[in-house]
Amino acid sequence: MEFRGACVLLGVLLLVSCSLQQSSTRRKPVKKATEATKDTAIEDLQKQINDIVQELNLLKEQQALQTVCLKGVKIHGKCFLVDPVRKRYHTASEDCNSLGGVLGSPTTSAENDQLRDYIRQTIGPDGEVWMGINDMMTEGSWVDQTNSVITYKNWDKSNGKTQPDGGMSQNCVVLSGASNGKWFDENCRDEKPSICQFNIV
Repeated sequence: MEFRGACVLLGVLLLVSCSLQQSSTRRKPVKKATEATKDTAIEDLQKQINDIVQELNLLKEQQALQTVCLKGVKIHGKCFLVDPVRKRYHTASEDCNSLGGVLGSPTTSAENDQLRDYIRQTIGPDGEVWMGINDMMTEGSWVDQTNSVITYKNWDKSNGKTQPDGGMSQNCVVLSGASNGKWFDENCRDEKPSICQFNIV
C-alpha cells in the first residue's frame, strides 16, 4: 500500500512538473512577442520623432530663406543677399556658408544684370562685390563654389584691358556696378562687400 501511494504521489508530482514546464514554455513566446511588439513600437516612435525633426528643420530653412528673400532679392529660383561689410574673399565665403548659402554666381546674362541692379541699389552705383568664382586650384580654370567650371562669363573687355588679367596674384572675381555688371579678377586678400546666394528649396 505504501508503495502504491508513493507511486501515485510520484506520478502526480511528474504531472505537475510537466504541466509547469509546458505552461512556462508557452509563456516565453508570449513574452518574446510582447518584447518584439515593444521594440517595433519604439522603432515606430523613433521614426516619427526623426520625421518631425526633419520637417521642423525644413520649416526653419524655409523661414530663413523667406527672411533672406525679404531682405535681399529673388532671381530665377534663388535668393541673393548683399553683405555690405568689407571682408577678404575667404572670410566672405565662410560667412555665407555659416548662413546656409554660398557666394553668388550668376549663370545667365539676365541674372547678372539683376544682380548688378541689386548691388547698385544696396551698396551704391560704384559698388563691387565678391562672387563665388575663383581659379585658385588651377590658374585660368574658373570654377564656382561647388568646384564646377562656370559656363556663363561676363569679363570686362573695355579700355584695352581684357579680364581676367591678374595672373596668379588675382584669383577671385568681383562683379562691378560701375562697369555695368562686368567681372574683374582681384586679389583674394582685398576687402570688399559680398553677395550670398541661397537656393530655394
